[in-house]
Amino acid sequence: MINAVIIDDEELGRTMLYNMLNKYCKNVNVAGQASSANEGFELINKVFPDLVFLDIEMPGGSGFDLLEKIADKNLGIIFTTAYNQYAVKAFKFNAIDYLLKPINIEELISSVNKVTDKTSTTNFKSSIKNLIENYNSPTNKTNKIALPTQGGLEFVEIKDIIRCEADGKYTFCFLSSGKRLHSTRGLKDFEEQLSSYNFCRIHHAHLVNLDHIKNYFKGEGGYVLMSNGDNVTVSKRKKEVFLKQLNKI
Repeated sequence: MINAVIIDDEELGRTMLYNMLNKYCKNVNVAGQASSANEGFELINKVFPDLVFLDIEMPGGSGFDLLEKIADKNLGIIFTTAYNQYAVKAFKFNAIDYLLKPINIEELISSVNKVTDKTSTTNFKSSIKNLIENYNSPTNKTNKIALPTQGGLEFVEIKDIIRCEADGKYTFCFLSSGKRLHSTRGLKDFEEQLSSYNFCRIHHAHLVNLDHIKNYFKGEGGYVLMSNGDNVTVSKRKKEVFLKQLNKI
C-alpha cells in the first residue's frame, strides 16, 4: 500500500480521481487532497506521500511552481492535465507519467502500477530536476532525456545521441562518448520525442541525429557516415524525406 495525495483546483476533478483510485487501485491510499499549489506544498510536508497526482494549471501557482519546491523530495509524480504540449513532451523525456483529462481508467491503473513498481528502487529526484530544466527551456538543444534501461534511468544530453537502432521492442542508443545504451523504449517513441531536435528516421530500424552526419553516399537509398564512424543504411522509401531534411541544415 502506498500513500498518495491529489492536488487539483477543480473539486469535481479531485472527487472523480479519488473515486477511481478507491475503486480500481486498491494499493493506493489517498491520504489527502489540496486545491492549490500552496495547499499542496503544506499537505506534502504533512503526510509525506509516496505519490502525488498533480494538476498543471491552478490559480496562485502552477504544478511546476510546486514541483520546484519539492524537487529535493523522492516522490512519484503523475501529472493530470487537459493540454500543454510542451509539458507533455517534457514528461516523456523524463519518464514521468501524465494523464490527460478526462482520465481513462486503464491509463490510470497503468500509471499507478509503473510508480508502485519503482518506489522501492527508483530515485525520482533526478527525473523531477531534469523535468524542470526541460520545461523551462523546451527548445533548448542542451536538454536531457531520460533513457529507461533494465537497470533504471540514464540521463543523457540529446545532442550527444548519435543514433538510435531498433532491437525488437527495445532500442540501442549510441552516444558521442562511445557508450551504447540498451533502452526499454521502442524506436517509434524516440522518433516522436526527438524529431524536433534534428533527428530523422532514415530506415525502419534507424533514427539518426543529422548534426552527427559526416557524409552521405548516394545509391538506391545510399548510406550515411556518422561522427563515430558508423555506416547507416538509408532505405529507398525514406530517402526523399531524409534528403529534404538534410538540405535544411
